[in-house]
Amino acid sequence: MATSALTVTGLADLLDRQARARPHAPALVTTGRHGDERVPLSYEALDALADQEAERFAAAGLGAGDVLGLVAGNTVEFVVALLGAARAGVVAAPLDPGLSDAELRLRVGDLGASAVLGGDGVIGVGAGTGRRAGKEDALVLFTAGATGRARMVSLTHANVAASVNNICATYALGPDDTTVAVMPFFHGHGLFASLLSTLASGGCVLLPADGRFSADTFWADLRAAGASWFTAVPTIHEALLDRSSEAADLGAPPPLRFVRSCGAPLNAASQRALERMFGSPLLSAYGMTEAAHQIASEPLPERGPLKHGTVGRATGVRLRVVDQDGRVCPAGVRGEVWVRGPSVAGGGGGWLRTGDLGWLDEDGYLSLTGRIESLIVRGGRTISPEYVEDVLAGCPSVAEAAVFAVGGERIGAAVVVRGEECVGAEDVLRYSRERLAAAAVPDRIVFVSALPRTAQGGLDRLAVRERYG
Repeated sequence: MATSALTVTGLADLLDRQARARPHAPALVTTGRHGDERVPLSYEALDALADQEAERFAAAGLGAGDVLGLVAGNTVEFVVALLGAARAGVVAAPLDPGLSDAELRLRVGDLGASAVLGGDGVIGVGAGTGRRAGKEDALVLFTAGATGRARMVSLTHANVAASVNNICATYALGPDDTTVAVMPFFHGHGLFASLLSTLASGGCVLLPADGRFSADTFWADLRAAGASWFTAVPTIHEALLDRSSEAADLGAPPPLRFVRSCGAPLNAASQRALERMFGSPLLSAYGMTEAAHQIASEPLPERGPLKHGTVGRATGVRLRVVDQDGRVCPAGVRGEVWVRGPSVAGGGGGWLRTGDLGWLDEDGYLSLTGRIESLIVRGGRTISPEYVEDVLAGCPSVAEAAVFAVGGERIGAAVVVRGEECVGAEDVLRYSRERLAAAAVPDRIVFVSALPRTAQGGLDRLAVRERYG
């Protein structure tokens, strides 16, 4: 069960309460390269390492307002550097270790980073201008860049605290909870939902071998951790479903309190299948970097009904759906989702226009229908590619699809077929014509082995357009 209300005010004091009250409890568990050795690290030890790292940054000339590019996977070194930077007043900017050298240099330049810390622990001089961050800033994160170039988002310690308290309260996280770090820490999903919220609430995070998720080792990690929950994007959930027979060979998974899905819509059939496989509720959530991750979530079953197909109710923020003229839409009417609250970047209490389309029902549950910038205009009608994709995914043997504009007003679809079943382009088109308005039916079908993904596992629509459009 959850502890009493948290008193976290940012990254610098994230461990304070647990290091005092539960110093010998495990905060992290590291995994050997072959998954054959797992070593716990206590809150007391992690707290001491963070202090040492803060001293090291100070000795290197880094201090308040400096921006540090942090290039690492889901490792102890990452966690220590993140917390140590906060204690030294340094603003951490987590970066994807899978970036090419050119992409990494570009992001470091955009950051104006004073220094860069790699996975080897060596502090290097940044390639940027050494710009100063605000004294309240804690993090700089990059958006997923699914529809264009990734953007930088600065988050304050107050944003971090609001997000962490929000997530802990939503899922009643506490010292009895353990999770496996599936999502990367360089993005808000893994950073806030898996790592920071677990540490703030006194739980434990298992770090997989080599600091990254592997479907080959996930089930063993889940059992070794005695996990009570985990969170992932739909593509990872689908991958776990595809390997459910392997999981069955290892025996029943540990009794999870819940499973969380965030980052993209999850197929309703997959949601039901996951609940059967894990024997626990699957809660869909909605988040974005500019809001320090979580905006809405389905509640725990004891706190309210689950409504599959929705992303639940607002959690710690205010939500509204607004039409093109800025008027609030009534329940059931689609518009742009706006959000306001203490976790939203920029402060000032203003509304953040998310660029997402959706509608609220009478109970305040949010259903998302796509991105404004992804809409396709054809013959005077506006087509949501996400809606078309959802329909195509229902076609027998179709695993997933990505819909895109072709030239002027034509529509294409890249389709992935599952297993050994066979389906032809005409079969998919026939299925589409029976279920879609004529304007929404794709003009051509492209069969592909896999769809391009962002580093966070979401559909990379920019890459889809470039490859197939």
